Amino acid sequence: MYKNAFADKPRKPSDSELTLALGPAKPLWDYLIAAAKELGAADEEWKSYSPKYGWTLRLKKKKRTIVYLSPGTGSFLVSLVLGDRAMAQARQRGLPKTMLKLLADATRYPEGTAIRTNVRKKADVGRVMKLIAIKLGN
Repeated sequence: MYKNAFADKPRKPSDSELTLALGPAKPLWDYLIAAAKELGAADEEWKSYSPKYGWTLRLKKKKRTIVYLSPGTGSFLVSLVLGDRAMAQARQRGLPKTMLKLLADATRYPEGTAIRTNVRKKADVGRVMKLIAIKLGN
């Protein structure tokens, strides 16, 4: 079960604290951020909505939030909301079965479908980047 590494912390994590918490997932975190920025999600904003849930990095394109990254211990949670067009496109993109199941099981809200997935290895980043590209294209 995922738990934010910075729950109950009064301030956003420093880079050294982030490196320590993420461990082997830190290069994946850095790569995902750099790749998302290349696609246009260039603005970063750390937020803590509640001490209970910890700190989250939002990657934005202007005022639009594209993806949320929540650091855990040894991994991180990626969350994004896809609208109807983006969901339709994602289903047609030839994503792996695990991602298609993730899309099918995702919760639908008025603003879109909430996708959450834990990133532990490089293959996870590639799948997430496809979803980010789809979201930015819609």
